[in-house]
Amino acid sequence: MHNLKDIHIGSLIHKRVTECDISITRICNFFNCDEQLIDEMYQSDSLDSAHILKWSKLLEYDFFRIYSQHLILYSPQASLQPNSAKTEKSSLPQFRKNIYTKEIIDFIIEIIETKKKTKTQVIKEYKIPKTTLYKWIAKYRTGINNEK
Repeated sequence: MHNLKDIHIGSLIHKRVTECDISITRICNFFNCDEQLIDEMYQSDSLDSAHILKWSKLLEYDFFRIYSQHLILYSPQASLQPNSAKTEKSSLPQFRKNIYTKEIIDFIIEIIETKKKTKTQVIKEYKIPKTTLYKWIAKYRTGINNEK
């Protein structure tokens, strides 16, 4: 699993380009730019969202999901007060569920297996529903005992 705390989007894109074996000519044509600009994007730790969207389409990979996973793992905890300002209605789309990739599930299982955190700590800190966590443990268990 790559480091989700410090995201270097350019290197991740370059990795995917290599995996997909896409020629630099095709990439330059797609972006309507020269090879130097593509190399600059590979070196950049952040990119404009329009560029990330184009890379996602070209490489058939959701690079935005990397940022979503970062938010799941490293965003500050939401207020537990039901009448807080965070409960106000927004005109922005509201998402019902978190997106948990296999990498996130593996990370959570690993911190429980290595006893870095207890199941209760994981549930509280990452706001993962108890039933979800226990389903992951049952499905992906490699050596977790059944302590509560």
